[in-house]
Amino acid sequence: MRYALAFLFASGLVLAPPLAANPYETRLDNGLRVIVKEDRRAPTVVHMVWYRIGSMDEVDGTSGVAHVLEHMMFKGTPTVGPGEFNRRVAAAGGRDNAFTSRDYTAYFQQIPKEKLGEMMALEADRMRHLNVDAKEFAQEIKVVMEERRMRTDDDPQAKLFEQMNAVAWQSHPYRRPIIGWMSDLENMNAADAKAWYENWYVPNNAYLVVTGDVDHQAVFALAQQNYGGLEGRALPLRKAVVEPRQEGTRRISVKAPAELPVLIMAYKAPILRDVKNDGDPYALEILASILDGHDAARFNKKLVREDKIALSAGVSYDNTARGPGMFYLYGSPAAGKTVVELETALRAEIRRIQEHGVTAAELKRSKAQLIAGQVYKLDSMFGQAMEIGQLEAVGLSWKDAVPMLERLQKVSAAEVQAVAKKYFDDDALVVGVLDPQPLDKEMRRPAVAVRH
Repeated sequence: MRYALAFLFASGLVLAPPLAANPYETRLDNGLRVIVKEDRRAPTVVHMVWYRIGSMDEVDGTSGVAHVLEHMMFKGTPTVGPGEFNRRVAAAGGRDNAFTSRDYTAYFQQIPKEKLGEMMALEADRMRHLNVDAKEFAQEIKVVMEERRMRTDDDPQAKLFEQMNAVAWQSHPYRRPIIGWMSDLENMNAADAKAWYENWYVPNNAYLVVTGDVDHQAVFALAQQNYGGLEGRALPLRKAVVEPRQEGTRRISVKAPAELPVLIMAYKAPILRDVKNDGDPYALEILASILDGHDAARFNKKLVREDKIALSAGVSYDNTARGPGMFYLYGSPAAGKTVVELETALRAEIRRIQEHGVTAAELKRSKAQLIAGQVYKLDSMFGQAMEIGQLEAVGLSWKDAVPMLERLQKVSAAEVQAVAKKYFDDDALVVGVLDPQPLDKEMRRPAVAVRH
């Protein structure tokens, strides 16, 4: 779960009163929103540009284009040569990078505060003046394909997860991998990347997040100076895709060279849309913590340490996304145990909660762990910018942060038991198994450097 927890005291689960109007927000005439969080602890600034465009907006045949365009964004403009962007950030004493998800694409620089205007000028330049050169594209697409080989094709667990998503979602675009199918990458050209850029990289499809040692009014003025002259325009129509109801367990087995088998059990689960009225996503977040949120959580205590059925076991659930949600149980069986025995044990732990609920002590500890984790994560300026940006990216608001936290603290043991009964249904289950094959004697080495 993602929050902007700037105003929280972890001990006792008590909210502190919010600082006056911080963060601050404005909107430029071209549609670009600017969100500023003042934090005077160090003379540095994080500058992030978020685009409301991710792999879920792609169409069949061009999977991976959102990520490819992210790479191309470092290939220069008429005034900034290829690779010059990174060099200027480094020369300013900063660091920069970018990332693409299913739901969004984002770019950031962390720099001394006096360099903020320079970073805005660079980002504004490539927001509308990017060169999508065919020769540069031909080189960069090779880098992306090698990245796919290294991170997916040569990673058995990543390959299993990718194949599971393709089975879990029949119509929703979450079925496609963020990095793209290899055949789509092989057939992609510079015109595909150019069209993506022209369609989506406009100020009215973006927002700016700035955190650090700044005055918000000064940041607003800089934003107007650098981004205000860019023209917005109508965006392509985005058609909503509703995933058909799953009506039976789906199973998939993936064979790949690996040392251990892996089991993933994925249940369709709700996503937070109405911060005040959607109760189940909060309860599922608490359930995930009770099962796998700390060393004394149920999976580690029971399955790994006591029964020794699992070498490892865990949970993954994120209740914020633009698309539909999934609650994952996963693990590897211990020596002498099978995947079938591990699946039985995972099911048994869920059934215990369905039948007997959770204790008050478990509930209290899980809430404390979740909240403390968020507070520690937001100790950095970059973490604060990320939390603000991610909330905005999924259709929520940074203003929802405190109400979300307050609702989480109100989750009851009865609510946790209720969601365990409601969502862990075999008709909404996808099971993936990694069937380990003998390891190759020689590990393949990357032929092309990959930018991270």
